[in-house]
Amino acid sequence: MANKSLLQLLERTNHTIVAPCVYDCASARAVELVGFEAMMLSGGEVSIAMNGVIDYGFCNLTDIEWITSRISQTSAIPLAADIEDGFGGPLAVYRSAKRLAMAGAKALQLEDASDMEESTGLLPREKYYEKVRAAVAALEGTDCFLLARTNADPETQMDEGCERMAMAIELGAKMSTVVKISTLDHAKYVSSKVPGWKMFPDVRDIDGKPGVTVEDLWPLGFNFLTMHYTLKAAMDGMLEHGLHNVKQQGCHYTCQKVDATGIMGMSATPLFDPQSYMELESRFTGAGKEYTIVGNHVEDFPVGFVRSRIDDRL
Repeated sequence: MANKSLLQLLERTNHTIVAPCVYDCASARAVELVGFEAMMLSGGEVSIAMNGVIDYGFCNLTDIEWITSRISQTSAIPLAADIEDGFGGPLAVYRSAKRLAMAGAKALQLEDASDMEESTGLLPREKYYEKVRAAVAALEGTDCFLLARTNADPETQMDEGCERMAMAIELGAKMSTVVKISTLDHAKYVSSKVPGWKMFPDVRDIDGKPGVTVEDLWPLGFNFLTMHYTLKAAMDGMLEHGLHNVKQQGCHYTCQKVDATGIMGMSATPLFDPQSYMELESRFTGAGKEYTIVGNHVEDFPVGFVRSRIDDRL
C-alpha cells in the first residue's frame, strides 16, 4: 500500500517535501502523476473551482469536507487541508477537525485571521490559542496533525507571528507557518524563533528568480513547502484549447494536439487509468473486460508518469 500518512512521510524524509495546492480530484491526480509526494488543499482554489466565487469566506465546512473525502479516497499520496479559521470558535474548530480527519485529511492548517473577509486582521492571541487547543484535542489518536498558521505581516508583525507559532507548537501543533514570508531572510528569521517542523508557504519567483529553494530550506527546519500552479495551469490549458475550438466551432485542435502525455484525442480518461479499475473488477467476476467510452477504445496509460496501484486509490 502507498504511504498516505503525511506524519510518517515527514518523519522518514531527508528532504523538504514539496506539496502543490490542489482543489479537486483531477488536480490531485495531476500532482500524483508527475511524482509529488504530498499535496495541500487550497481553500481559495476550492472556492473558485467548486463554487465559482473568489476566496472571500464563501467556503464552509461542508465544502471542504466533501472535496477532502473524495480526493483522499482516490489518491495515493497524503493530503493536507486548509480549514481557514476553523469555521467558528473553539467548539466549531473541534468539530471541523474531527470531521476533516475522518474525511481523510492528514494535516489541517488553522489560521489566526479575525475575519475571513479581512485576513490581515489577527485574532487576539488567547482566542487563537483556544482554537489550537481544540484542534489538537480533536486530532488526538488520529494520523492527522495540526499545522498552525499566522497571517502576521513579516514586515511589521514578524515577532508577533513567530511568538504565536512557537506557542502553538508548545500547545501541540506539529508544524507551523508564518504564511506571508517569501524570502530566505524571512525563513532564517523564523527558523531562529520558532521550534519544530515548519512549512514554507506558496513559494514563488522574486524578480525572475526563485524566492527560496528546497536546498535553502531543509537546514532551517522547513520540511514542507507549498506552491500554487494547478488551477492557473488548468485554466491556461482550457482557455488555449477553447480559443482554437471556438474559432473552429469544433474539437479539431484538441483532438490533434499532442500534449504532455503524448496522448491524442479529446478525453483525459487515460490519465485516470481505467484499465486498472477493470482489472480490479475482474478479481470479483473472473471475467476480463475492456473499458470503453460509448464503445470507443480508450488509450493506454501514458508512459513516463507515476502509475499508483488501484488498491491505493480506492
